[in-house]
Order: sequence, then C-alpha cells, then structure tokens
Amino acid sequence: MNKLLHALRGMDIPPTTVMEVCGTHTNAIARFGLRQLLPPGMRLISGPGCPVCVTDGTDLAAALFLAHMPGVAVYSFGDMLRVPAAGDSLLRARELGADVRIATSPMDALEAALSETDKEIVWLGVGFETTAPMTAALLLRAREAGVGNLSVLCAHKTMPAALRSLLRDNQRVDALLCPGHVAAITGAEDFRFVPEELRMPAVVAGFEPEEIALALLQIARMRQRGQVELANCYPAAVSAEGNPAAKALLTAVFEPVTARWRGLGEIAGSGLGLRREFAGFDARRRFDLPEFPPGEDAAGCRCADLLRGEAEPRQCPLFGRGCTPDRPAGPCMVSAEGACAAVYRYGGN
Repeated sequence: MNKLLHALRGMDIPPTTVMEVCGTHTNAIARFGLRQLLPPGMRLISGPGCPVCVTDGTDLAAALFLAHMPGVAVYSFGDMLRVPAAGDSLLRARELGADVRIATSPMDALEAALSETDKEIVWLGVGFETTAPMTAALLLRAREAGVGNLSVLCAHKTMPAALRSLLRDNQRVDALLCPGHVAAITGAEDFRFVPEELRMPAVVAGFEPEEIALALLQIARMRQRGQVELANCYPAAVSAEGNPAAKALLTAVFEPVTARWRGLGEIAGSGLGLRREFAGFDARRRFDLPEFPPGEDAAGCRCADLLRGEAEPRQCPLFGRGCTPDRPAGPCMVSAEGACAAVYRYGGN
C-alpha cells in the first residue's frame, strides 16, 4: 500500500477529477482517508453510485401509497425505510401502523406470500445490476410456484445510460472509477463506452484500499501519458464478459425502460421494467397506481447536487446540523454507501 501511494504521490499529472460511482467505493474511500493521500492535482468526487440515494421520490411515493393500503405488506431492504420523502418515510408509515417489513433478501417476500395468502405482498426492488438479478430470481420462483399474491414495485436501474447522460457534456470529470460490483455482473467491457464515447480514462476497481490506490495509479499514468483507455484492475472478480448466469436472469425478466433518477431526472433506457410475460407481477399495474409528481427534497438539502458531482457533503448547509444519520434530511445521509453518511462517519470531504 505504501509503495502504491508513494508512486501515486510522486507523479506529475495534469489536474484530474476522478468520479467514483459505487457506494462501496464511497464508503471505502472515506473510511481509509484516501482523499487525503492523493497527489497534488488529483481530486475524488462521488457520483450516482448509491442505489438508495438515486431512488427517486416518485418511487418512494408509490411505495408509501401501497404501504398505506389495507391488506398490503411492503418489503424492502432496511435503508430504504429511512429515506425521507416529503416529510414521510416507510419507517414512519410503519410506526403509524402500516405493514412495512425489512428484508434481508427478496426471497423473504416470497416466503411471506406463500404463508400469508390473505395478504398482498409487495417487494420494493431497488439497486443496480448487482441486486436486480435477485429480484429476477424472485419472480421466476414465484411464477414457477404459481404465487398470485406477490408483486414487485420495480425501481431497479442500470449504470451505462445514466453515466452517458451525466457525463456526455461534462466539463468537471476527467476520469471514471468504475464500480467493481456492477462490472462483476455486466463485465468490464460494459464500460468501454467511457473512453470511446466520453473520451476519458475508465478503470474498474476493487474495494480494498490497495485495490483503489492501484486503480488511481493507473488513472494517473493514463493522464500523464495522455491515454484514454479502459483498464480492469479487479481481475479476481471481474472478467471482460461478466457473469453469464446473472445476465441471463436480467434478460429473462427485465427490459430497458425510461427511469427517473434523483438528481439526474428521466433517462431513457436506464431503468429495468418487467417484461410482458411478468406483467401480472407488476405492482404498478396490479394496483393501478397513479402517476406521482416528483417529490421535493428538504429545503437546503444538496443530495441532488452531490449525485451529479456538483457538490461535496460539507458544502451542504444541513450537513451535521439539520441532517445526521440519526435524523437524515436527505438520502445521502441514510445509507452507509451515501457520500454524506460516509464523510459524517469517517471525516474528510
């Protein structure tokens, strides 16, 4: 590690802003103080890599609408319950009597549907290509078992279209630290568009401090040499083609749709919608959900700016004052993968 940092700090490179788009990277970078160890001229910023953070207020409004319906139980991962939405949250709804349950796996929802046949069970599916295969497996199992009281409120998103939209006319970011977890599913080649279309270096990185430092060193070398390439610095988990089984699950159940991202707005082809043969499991159709207007963040909250790479946590006027992990005003302070939560816990910028 020391050798990597010594080599990195000794490099003479042009001013370089590196965006990371993985919540686990966000947490690790803050935890190990990597921003404070960078060479002069290199800067790390967070982008839309936290799945809880990028889930739009319209999806949360739909989940809350379902949670308040009699006879409906809503399942999701624990962090989603704490995300504020126009003065409400799934956790608050549960405190007021709604049947909202924390799951450790989507299969918890299937078990509930099989055992509680008098209930409508809804799985709130969020996350990128890493968690979407689990929702796909849930639906395939449910169809095989003939389950009729299970549906999915699908808020899954995919990374490439969002990065194209965010960075196409970019003037702030010079290189991309690619998400190792997503690349393990999709394959490193899924990020080939970054050097070829966006004209910036892209490096797939692991999550240990040494792995992140190695990726940053690779970026620094490219910048020093004027190269624009894709490199895979996480070959132990990431191949060029990715995970064929997981990709087959995604293809079998989902199709690309327009999705709304917090901070980024609507992006064509960036969401995962259920294919026609799974329409009976679509919570939006099953419950004939209305269109919900975009929710407004708390006054002063800069989560949207953080997700676009236009601000850092300490630049938010609510950081550490009106917004803490115990009382989050915005989603970036909720999840351990959120930029604000990571900086609040470990310090730094």
